[in-house]
Amino acid sequence: DVHDKYSKPSSENSEPLRILELAAGPARHSLAALSEHPPSEVASVVALDRSQAMVDYGLENADHELGAPGGRRDDFNYVYGDMRSAGDNTTPPFDTVWLLLGSMQHLLTNEDIIECFSSLHSMITSGGTVVIELPHPRETFSMGECTRNGWTVPLVEDAVDEHGEEKEYGELKIVWGDDDDTFDPVAQVRHFTVGMELVVSDDDYIPKDDDASQLFLHGKTSVREVVPMRLFTLQEIDALARCAGFEMVAKYGALAEEVSIEDEGEAFRMVCVLRKLGN
Repeated sequence: DVHDKYSKPSSENSEPLRILELAAGPARHSLAALSEHPPSEVASVVALDRSQAMVDYGLENADHELGAPGGRRDDFNYVYGDMRSAGDNTTPPFDTVWLLLGSMQHLLTNEDIIECFSSLHSMITSGGTVVIELPHPRETFSMGECTRNGWTVPLVEDAVDEHGEEKEYGELKIVWGDDDDTFDPVAQVRHFTVGMELVVSDDDYIPKDDDASQLFLHGKTSVREVVPMRLFTLQEIDALARCAGFEMVAKYGALAEEVSIEDEGEAFRMVCVLRKLGN
């Protein structure tokens, strides 16, 4: 909807969209675009990530959610590559590019961002769009109080029980950020703590091979890592976009058009819509 509203010339463009998602992770947004929209609206989606493990995982998700070859599964592809040079691993043109869930925060310098935007400018159709989702700017200006966020994802079997209900066999606990995280105000880089703990309620679900089983102690295993991520202001995104031949045409406080970025109660993200200038 955002692309249709802000692309140029939107009134003349009735062709189905060709979408590129960068730093796509498990590719949930890419797969939703294909499963929730008919081929007359979304023609194809390409996902890209610099983690081969994520590429493999995303392809597994596609096989599970889009079905066997011959249907929408044929309209999805996942490739390994760097978002600063996405054109090296994909086949343009694309009508819209997505950088969601703060993925652009992994680009720590202006040079990295301009390189990425310039690459996208050469790959997107005239008047095409780039949708970027980042933390709300208020987080940048409150970094003296680094916060901890966490959530739990239940682990369920693929098959249902005799009552038609899913059977849970454990949970994945995720921690994003910690009170001890440091923030560099000059580079605008926060060193985010990322932690995951996998808890399995039944030992039968623990892999039996030596490498995997040794990771579990009393039915649980965990991993913790510190990841540097840049925080952005709206003015920075606007200026960097202009350097690469884009204009900012809209901004929201969430992935929903009705949430204003200035809404103190509802806005929790910074979603920017960029439009390509020129050919």
